[in-house]
Amino acid sequence: MKVNWPERIWVNSPVRNLVQLKEVSWFRQNRPLRPGGLCLEIGCGRGEGAKLIYRNFSPRRLDAIDIDLSMINLACRRRPKNQDHLFFSVADALCLPYGDGLFDAVFNFGIIHHLEDWMQGIRESARVLVKGGVFYFEEIYPPLYANRLFRRLLAHPRENRFYGPDFHRALALAGMKIISPYHESRFGILGIAEKE
Repeated sequence: MKVNWPERIWVNSPVRNLVQLKEVSWFRQNRPLRPGGLCLEIGCGRGEGAKLIYRNFSPRRLDAIDIDLSMINLACRRRPKNQDHLFFSVADALCLPYGDGLFDAVFNFGIIHHLEDWMQGIRESARVLVKGGVFYFEEIYPPLYANRLFRRLLAHPRENRFYGPDFHRALALAGMKIISPYHESRFGILGIAEKE
């Protein structure tokens, strides 16, 4: 699902970039990766998160995908010249165009809740991870985006939404285990899971 105009303003804002910077730093502090791995970001938007991942995790290759061609075009135009191993492409997080067990890490900055079949998005993220691979995630729950105000402003699927216990269960069913520490409230979760 593509984001609508209020969300596009948010994902392209400097505030969102600062939030992602803090999240990437927290990810690296709590579960660093060896440099030289293969990484994937789902729902990369204009590519700011991908640039942070590239700088902080030093992957051999980073693929960053989004379903919105206009966002991928913007990300390609804004890609720094020195990030030769950062690749942007149009793809759907529900059907990732990669083989099984390819990536050392998958990054999700609030994309899963946008998917019509969010459990399939989690299964796909798990499928492309190597055993012991890491799923870094930030997700929000319906009290934040489906309340009376935002329900009218934001474009989100209205059926089959998830809360904390649902999200935890879907990770476990996909063969991933949340590792400590993680931050969770009734509004969302920031955490790390490993593929078992």
